[in-house]
Amino acid sequence: MPRPPAEPDATGSGRPGTRGTPPSAAQGRRTGPKHRGPVASDAQLERLLETLRARVQGIRFAEGMPGASEGKTARSDVLDQLNDYVLPRVRRADTPLLIAVAGSTGAGKSTLVNSLVGEQVTTTGVRRPTTNSPVLACNPADVDWFSEAAFLPSLPRVRQQGLAMPGKDGMLVLAASECMPEGVALLDTPDVDSAVAAHHEFAAKFLDAADLWVFVTTSRRYADARVWEFLQVARDRDTSLAVVLSRVPRRGREQLVDHFGAMLEANGLGGAARFVIPETDQIANGRFTAGTADQVRGYLADVAGDLALRDTVARRTFAGVLDSFRTRVPELAKQVEIQVEVGRTLEAAVSEAFGTAHAEVEAALGEGALLRGNVLARWQDVVSSGELLRSLRVRSRRGAKNESAAEATRVQALEQAIHDGLETLVVTAAQRAGEEIMDRWAQVPGTQELVERHGLGATPVGLDRRTREAVAAWQRRVVGLIASEGVTKRSVARFVTYDEEAFALVLIVGLLGFDASEDRAGGGAAPQRLLKALFGAESLRNIGTKARHDLHARIGELFDEEKRRFAAALSAADLPGEDDAVQLYQATYNLEIAR
Repeated sequence: MPRPPAEPDATGSGRPGTRGTPPSAAQGRRTGPKHRGPVASDAQLERLLETLRARVQGIRFAEGMPGASEGKTARSDVLDQLNDYVLPRVRRADTPLLIAVAGSTGAGKSTLVNSLVGEQVTTTGVRRPTTNSPVLACNPADVDWFSEAAFLPSLPRVRQQGLAMPGKDGMLVLAASECMPEGVALLDTPDVDSAVAAHHEFAAKFLDAADLWVFVTTSRRYADARVWEFLQVARDRDTSLAVVLSRVPRRGREQLVDHFGAMLEANGLGGAARFVIPETDQIANGRFTAGTADQVRGYLADVAGDLALRDTVARRTFAGVLDSFRTRVPELAKQVEIQVEVGRTLEAAVSEAFGTAHAEVEAALGEGALLRGNVLARWQDVVSSGELLRSLRVRSRRGAKNESAAEATRVQALEQAIHDGLETLVVTAAQRAGEEIMDRWAQVPGTQELVERHGLGATPVGLDRRTREAVAAWQRRVVGLIASEGVTKRSVARFVTYDEEAFALVLIVGLLGFDASEDRAGGGAAPQRLLKALFGAESLRNIGTKARHDLHARIGELFDEEKRRFAAALSAADLPGEDDAVQLYQATYNLEIAR
């Protein structure tokens, strides 16, 4: 990039900062002396940046849910800039200055790049708007720095051999040229307003890795929204910037230049270096002729040739990027908080639904709702037949043989009715909870895919079997409690022997709220009075308290197991944790303090 001979001010706009004036000098140091550029020996800064990167890299977002799309974009944006621009410049003081030439379709960027280099390193023509193969021109001494190990490591690249040839779509072409000074590289990027959306992201990725932007637009497209989206990014990050208005016709030239300048001023970019390239057909071998681009070339030659000026340009952009993290990282944290709140909402739906289900079951048991219908009928059948007292006595083998089939059937029917009633009560409550969860989850975008992926639904799978097993285990526990209370000794005066399972069945009827339902249900022998007479009040209280606690604990475990189905789905959804946003804020705060 040799310094061109002096030219009359025929192509410049005549605005401040047009020719040979670095953007940093023209625009001023708005944020004052606290700006710091990359310092390779600053181990603390590197450590804090590494911490910030680790925090950002560790963030995960649940696909399709609120905050996911915005969060992933913000995460990728910050992470790429840390990896591709900030950390490489902190680790090495001799990083080449990267000048990215970007802009509108048909603006002549490739022609300008060839003109700035002094030879054809990138292809020009009608295919450029439809290709996505950026070209990076640098001195042969710097080409190794732009290898995969140091520069955009995820991007495939090829070294140009001989004549300029376009690379494959998505591949970076490295063009080593002796015309380029050491320590400076020029990058011809994809069009920012390409018809292919992926090209926009590709262009943004390269701009994020650059020290100086040379933004080129045309007299026809300078007012396009896409152009100003990129220019406003440069403004917000205080990036060193030069703008080129190209293909400006002679007729109306002054009005076009004035209007473009007014738009720059209105958008906070009035201090950017500005250049004008007229509409011309004086192009040969992919380059402008007749000194058309000499003012741009002279400006960049000044930047490349003056180490202090080069350092000023690099430091300004570097400091601007660090400054931008004050808003970009909190914006990422905001999306994290949105997803955390989504997780809380979904978790609350599960917790509240099953909390309500458990309360309903406990209320039903306490009010004796279970001892109606079939259970009450079976109980009354056992009592009226006189089998109640007979069943409390342990039958000998002989007695068992003489026992009528009808008597055995009545006791078994009562036991089965209790089991069925408990099972129905628990499963029905769980189904209602599942329906409520599905209704509340359906109000959150993105949950349908989660539900389908994990086979979730309102109907609990296998809960009926687990409930039967839990009820049977509870009955065995009640039998064990009766045995542990030493009822045998207290019962000798009344019975020669006794049947623990029969006692347990009577106790269970009492525990299920017989006394609460007696008046409404039609009476019958009250188990509580009978059991109190047999066990004694204190012993009965001990057994009853332990048995009730055990039943509620088993029902609670059944519901907890159901809740775990939903919790497992939420865990697999990659929702961020509550600490993630806090850690992002803390890492940003620590970085700001260190600066």
